[in-house]
Order: sequence, then C-alpha cells, then structure tokens
Amino acid sequence: MEARTAQLTTTDHLTAAHPEQGKSTRLVSLDAYRGFIMLLLVSSGFGLSVLKSYPGWQWLATQVDHAAWEGCTFWDLIQPAFTFMVGMAMPFSLGRRLAAGDTPMQVFRHVAWRALILIALSNLFSNWGEQPGQLKFQLINVLSQIAFGYVLCALILRLRFRLQVVAAVVLIAFHWALFVAFPGPQGPWSQTGNIGAVIDLKVLGYNYSGDYTTINFLGNAVTILFGCWAGLLMQSARTHVERLKILGAAAAAGLVLGLALQPLVPMVKRLWTPSFLFFSTGWVVLMLIGFYWVIEVKQQRRWTLPFLVLGMNSIFVYSLGQLGLSAWLNRGLASFTGNFAFLGQLGAIPQRVLVLAGLWSLCYWLYQRRIFIKI
Repeated sequence: MEARTAQLTTTDHLTAAHPEQGKSTRLVSLDAYRGFIMLLLVSSGFGLSVLKSYPGWQWLATQVDHAAWEGCTFWDLIQPAFTFMVGMAMPFSLGRRLAAGDTPMQVFRHVAWRALILIALSNLFSNWGEQPGQLKFQLINVLSQIAFGYVLCALILRLRFRLQVVAAVVLIAFHWALFVAFPGPQGPWSQTGNIGAVIDLKVLGYNYSGDYTTINFLGNAVTILFGCWAGLLMQSARTHVERLKILGAAAAAGLVLGLALQPLVPMVKRLWTPSFLFFSTGWVVLMLIGFYWVIEVKQQRRWTLPFLVLGMNSIFVYSLGQLGLSAWLNRGLASFTGNFAFLGQLGAIPQRVLVLAGLWSLCYWLYQRRIFIKI
C-alpha cells in the first residue's frame, strides 16, 4: 500500500469538468457519499438492531439488517452503493492513465494487478484470526467481488457506449439464464442448491455461509458498470440540471424495472438477482442525486467534513473493521462504559457511537496530515 495519495478503488483523482464554470473541480459529493456509506458500515448500524425488541420500532431495526432472503432493506444497499462508487471512479482513473501516455495494455495490466491485490486482501481479511487448517480460499468478500467487476468493466469501457449497453444486457441475461437453466430444489432461485451454490461446492469444496454465491460478481459487475456510466456523465460538459435529469430518469427506471421484475425474479441480494440489481441501483442513484444537489449545485459543503474524513480513506476504514479493530475498540471501551448497561439493550446504541468516534478520530488524524491509503 501507499500513502499520501488517493485510492483508485475509492477516490482516484475524482475531478470533473465544472458544468457551470467550464473548469475542473473535485467531486466532493462523491467523497461525501462514500463517507456516508462507510460511516453506516463501521457504525454497525449504530446498534439500532436492538430496537427490534421495542414495539413500534421494529421497522427501524429491520432496516439495519439484511433481508433474510427475499426483499431489500436499507442495509442491503450498502454494498451496491460502494461498488457503484467504485465504478464512478473508473473513467477518471483509467482516463488519467491513458492521458499520461500509458497504452491500453499497460492500463489493463495495472487493472489486473490491482484486482489480484484486492482478492489477496479479501482472503487475508476473511481468514484473519482463523486457526491453521481452517483457512479457506473465498471469492465472495466484497473486495473479491469488486476485483472481478473491476476487470470486466475495464474491458467493457473500451467499447463504444452502445456496445457497453449490449455487454450489460448480456451479463444480466447470462446470470439469469444460469439459474433458470439449472434450477435448485425449490426452483431457479432456491436458497440452497441453486447453480451458484453447486458451482462453489464443485470449485471451492464448500458453500458460503449466508447462501451467497461467487457468480454474484456478474450482477455486481453491472452495478459497477452503471457507476462507470455515472462517472462518464460527470466527465461530460453537461450542466447540473442536465446531469440531475439524467440521474433522476435512471433512478426512476431502476426502481420501476426492479419492482416490475420482482414477480418474475425474486429480489434476492444474496444472489444479486436482476430485480435486486435494478431496484438497488435506483436507490443508490437517488442518494447520489441528494448529495450532488446539496454539495455541487447548492455549494453547501461545511457539513460534509465528518463524511469526507471516512470517504477519503474508505479502504483503510474497511480494513480496520475486517481486521477486528472495531471489536477490539469495543471491548476496550466497554471496560469503562460497562456497555451502558443501565440503559438495558439500548446501551448498545451509545456504545456503537463511541466506537465509531474512536475510528473516526484515527481517520481524522490521517486526514489532517493528508495521508490517504490506496491500493
């Protein structure tokens, strides 16, 4: 890893033509959006899951946990949002390398190398703390899924836009066809024994907990590609109004198409089904619109600092959580707070806020010194 720079998979030199002034400016809205998602992730939903025991608040507790199988909660949008933003960064980062004189082959070698690093880190994190003999090679961690999508989208972006759309349709259709052609015990979208699970059992020798499948990367890659298209939009000379209209139409189309497909293809995040792909993208783009309108159009930026601190070091923050620093910090703070036991189950909420404050402070120390970790 390197320091004192911005990371490709998260913030790689995110500048775009200013639509009103005709000059280059950093997309602060994207940094803030990413930081918002990372804040939710490292806070573990602020401990709000304990509210499931309190009448009238179960709806909120449900939103900070994944859907058991079918459906989509707010927490199910975390990964799509993060991978979408990876895609948004790609046109900027890859374009910068080409502008600097790299050949397409050199750019692709760079992409492939970074993908390998992501897979290696993914397996380091997933096996951290395991005993010898219990280590498992996996490809379902979010970093591995991003690695596959990153490579696919780097290739697709070399095509004309119409062919990029065709590539997206082919990926979605192929993913759908795999499940339909080889149904599991309860049909194509069976929770167990589906084609994704069969492939994993044959290739890896085991199935993932939570009924996730490696071939989710096909749908995930399309989410990244949608992000790439949003990045291309930000690179264009379109005005703020034009950008927002296009994003608004895309968000509406995603939500409508996702709901329309749901009776035919269940909305299952753990399989990244087409209905989930479109529905989640609709919500992700709506959130982007909100950040873009407030920050880039209205130029209201002072409130963004808490998000920028995390958003500009998102890989670092994610790594800390995966390596158990959050759990370590939680145990250490509990020695002094007693987990706020006097509040009963609600004590989990201020406890998680304190843990978040500790992690944020560390990132703020890096932010003040302009130290940003990249892969």
